Amino acid sequence: MKKILVIGSLNVDMVVKVPHMPAAGETILAGNMELVPGGKGANQAYAAGRLGARVTMFGAVGSDSYADIEKNSLASAGVDTSRLLMREGKSTGLAWITVNEAGDNSIVVIPGANATVTEQDIADNEALLRDCDILLCQLEIPLKTVVYAAKRAKELGKTVVLDPAPVPQEFPEELFSYIDIIKPNETEASQLLGASVNGYEEASDKLRAKGVKNVLITLGPNGAYINSETEGKHLMPVRQVPVVDTTAAGDSFTAALAVRLAAGSSLVQAVRYANEVAAIVVTRKGAQTSIPSADEVPFDN
Repeated sequence: MKKILVIGSLNVDMVVKVPHMPAAGETILAGNMELVPGGKGANQAYAAGRLGARVTMFGAVGSDSYADIEKNSLASAGVDTSRLLMREGKSTGLAWITVNEAGDNSIVVIPGANATVTEQDIADNEALLRDCDILLCQLEIPLKTVVYAAKRAKELGKTVVLDPAPVPQEFPEELFSYIDIIKPNETEASQLLGASVNGYEEASDKLRAKGVKNVLITLGPNGAYINSETEGKHLMPVRQVPVVDTTAAGDSFTAALAVRLAAGSSLVQAVRYANEVAAIVVTRKGAQTSIPSADEVPFDN
C-alpha cells in the first residue's frame, strides 16, 4: 500500500453537556467534562490508520498533557507521530464544546500550536513529502502553509487531496491548481465559489473550471457526487442507516477515500468504500471512537 501523509490540525475537545445554553452573565451547573482527541487532521490520520493505511501525521502540539492525549490516540491506530512538532510555551489546540439537551452545540476553538505550523516547517521536513504518495490536507492550520505544502507535493509528483474545511473568507485561487481531489460538502462548495450555485452538479463544474482535476461533493444521506477528469460524473448513493451521531463522518469519509486510493482503487471504487465507512460512523457515538477498523468494512474492489 502507498504511504499517506496528513498535514493538519490536532485538537483536544472539551465537551460539556448543559441543560441549556447559558445567556450572557448566567452561571449554570453542568455534568462531567469529557476530553476527546480530535482536530480534522488528527481525525483523518486516525481513521486512515484504523482502516489499515501506512500513515504519518505532521502538525504541531504544545508542551502539555493534551499533547499526550493526541499522540496516544493516534498511536493506538498505528499512526506514525514521530515527526510531530512540539511548541514550548504553546498549548495544544483546544475546543470548548457545550451541548444542550436538544443536541445543539456551541464551540470555541483555541488554535494553540496549530497556528504555528509554517512554510519553513514544511520545508524543514520535506523528506516526509518525498516519502509519501498521497498528501491529505485540511484548513485548520495557516492557509499559506497549506498552499506551500500542496504546491511542493505537486512539484514532487504526489497526489494531493484537500478537505477544504473550514472554508476561509478568501480562498487562494492558486491552490486549486495544486489539488488532484477536492472534497467539500454542498455548503462548502458554494462557499468556495463565493456565490450561490444551482446544485452540486453546477458547483462541481465550476470547481473543475478552476483547475481541479477531480471534484467530490459529499451530500450527507444522499451519498456523494463525483465530477472527474478521467472517470466522468457519478452520483454515488450511500446505504441508509439510523443516524446516532454525525461527528467525524466527514473526516472518516476523506480518510477512507485516501486509504482506497493508496491501495490502488479507482476514484469511483474509493468513494463507494468511503460511503460505507461514513455509514458505519454515523451509527455510533463519538468522534475517533466511532471509526471502524478495516475488518468491519466490507469492500469488493
